[in-house]
Amino acid sequence: MRKIIFASNNKHKAEEIRAVLGTDFDIITLLEAGIDIEIPEPHETLTENAREKSMVIHRLTGMDCFSEDTGLEVDALNGAPGVRSARYAGEKANADDNLQKLLAEMKGITNRSARFRTVISLVLNGQEYIFEGDCEGTITGSAFGTAGFGYDPVFMPANHDKTFAELGIEVKSAISHRKKAIQKMTKFLGSPENN
Repeated sequence: MRKIIFASNNKHKAEEIRAVLGTDFDIITLLEAGIDIEIPEPHETLTENAREKSMVIHRLTGMDCFSEDTGLEVDALNGAPGVRSARYAGEKANADDNLQKLLAEMKGITNRSARFRTVISLVLNGQEYIFEGDCEGTITGSAFGTAGFGYDPVFMPANHDKTFAELGIEVKSAISHRKKAIQKMTKFLGSPENN
């Protein structure tokens, strides 16, 4: 079984990723790999932030690793919060602060279309590969549901009448932006030249 470091300690994301990858790969978080560092995300794009994290961990360990950066892009807000999704309400803000700021900014706006977008940077045998996935949907008028994390209570994916936080991890994992990006990475990892 191939061991790959996931350059994050986000338990929710690790859970989602393991649910998609199944048992073909041994995915270990930074903590599980004995790495206790905070990797900055100073860049203006999801791709650059994902690349920063995977390259730092690869330089540190020499092991195969991957990282991801995800953003919520709201059309009426010109793509915001986007790359700033985790810090939308400020550097010290928590997920609820970010969510409340988004709802306040969307008050009275009729165009509520948005998408979650994930970019994965995989470093395999010293080479970097990029995979992307997105999930179209709309922003609700208030928060619904208790499952999930981040903006899940206000994001209703296309062709559904419930938010990610109401649908739960199984449904979210089946249709999410992260799943689409991970599936592309899994297909790549499963190809004969990578085994």
